[in-house]
Amino acid sequence: MLAAEEPARAVEVLAELNPGLTQDLLAELAPEALAAISKAASPEVAKQWLRNARYAQGAIGRLMEPAHAVFAPEITVGQAIEQLRAVVRTAFVTYGYVTDGEGKLLGLLTMRDLLFSDHGARLGDVMLRGAFAFRADTPISDAMKLTLNRHYPVYPVCDEAGRLVGLVRGAAIFEEQAFEITAQPGSMVGVEKEERVTTPLSRAFKFRHPWLQLNLVTAFAAGGVVALFQGTVDKLVILATFLPVLAGQSGNTGCQALAVTVRGMTLGDIRAGAGKKLVAKEFLLGLSNGAVTGLICGVAMFFLARSQESPHALMLGLAVFLAMTASCAISGISGALVPLGLKRLGADPATASSIIVTTATDVASMGLLLGLATLLVR
Repeated sequence: MLAAEEPARAVEVLAELNPGLTQDLLAELAPEALAAISKAASPEVAKQWLRNARYAQGAIGRLMEPAHAVFAPEITVGQAIEQLRAVVRTAFVTYGYVTDGEGKLLGLLTMRDLLFSDHGARLGDVMLRGAFAFRADTPISDAMKLTLNRHYPVYPVCDEAGRLVGLVRGAAIFEEQAFEITAQPGSMVGVEKEERVTTPLSRAFKFRHPWLQLNLVTAFAAGGVVALFQGTVDKLVILATFLPVLAGQSGNTGCQALAVTVRGMTLGDIRAGAGKKLVAKEFLLGLSNGAVTGLICGVAMFFLARSQESPHALMLGLAVFLAMTASCAISGISGALVPLGLKRLGADPATASSIIVTTATDVASMGLLLGLATLLVR
C-alpha cells in the first residue's frame, strides 16, 4: 500500500509512525520505491533512515529521529536563538545539543537556559555537561530500565565513539516495549509478532502452521507415553478419566510459572544468579499446589473406584495423589527453566515456550500416573 502512494504522501504517512515501524516498512519496499520515497523526504530524514537501518532489530538505533537543534560550543546564546527560530518552523524542538567538530556530544541545552542566559554568553558555558545519552546499539528492553528514573521526553543517541547520531523520544521507547509485551502471549504459542487481526488468511496460515506441526510432533510424545502403558489402561480403564485432569492441572501450573518468569525477564526482575532461586521457588509452589489438588483428586479417585467396586481403590487414589503432586512440581520447574534456557541459548524466551512446557507437563503427568498405577496395583 505504501509503495502505491505518491512519494510525498508516503513521506507524510511515515512521519506519523513510530520510527521503528517506519524502518520495518522501508525494509519491505522494492529498491525503486525506496529510492523514490527517500528522494521525496528531506535530506536529514533520508540520511536518518539509512543510519537507522544499520542497527539490529530491537536496538534503540532503529527508533532514532534526526537531531535538528545542534550547535557548536563557541556560538553565542543569541546566535543559537536566531537559528532556532528557523528550525522550529519545520521541526519540533525540545532540547538543543552542543557537539564538537567531530560531532561528539558535549552537552545539552534547555529552552529555559537559552531564555534566561545572557545573549552574549557562549553555549559551551551555559550547556548542561554530562547529559545522559543512549548508545545506538542498546537493546530497547535495556533502554526501558534506564528510563525508569528519568522520564525525559527526548534522549540523545550516540555511537560507540560518542558522536551524536540522532534522538529518540520516550514515547517511542514505551510504544515499542508495549508492542513487545503484547506480542509475548502470542509468541508463547507460536503466533508471530507481525500477525494482526487484519493479517490476510494466507499469511496467517504461513505464520501459524509450522508451530502447529511442531506441536503435533510433541503431542505424539504424550501419546507415546500412553501407548507404553496400554496394558495398564486396558486393565484399569478408570485411569482414563483422570489423565486429562492431571494434564490440565499440571499444564496450568507450568504456564503460570512460565508467565511469571517471562514477565520477570521483561521487567529486569531476574538478575544474574537469581535463576536457581526462581526455579526452586516454582518447584515448591508446584509441589504445594500439586499436593492440595492431588489430595482432592486422590479422594475423588478413591470414591469413584469404590463406586465401581474396584479392589484397588486405595492404591488408585494414592497413585493419583502422588502423580498430581510430582507432575505439578515438575511443571513448575519446566515453566521457569524453559525461558531461562532459551535466553541462555540466545533465543527469544517467549518463542513457542508454552508448546515446550505443555509437552513436558503432559509427558510427566501421564507417565507418572500410569507408571505409579502399574507399580502400586498388582
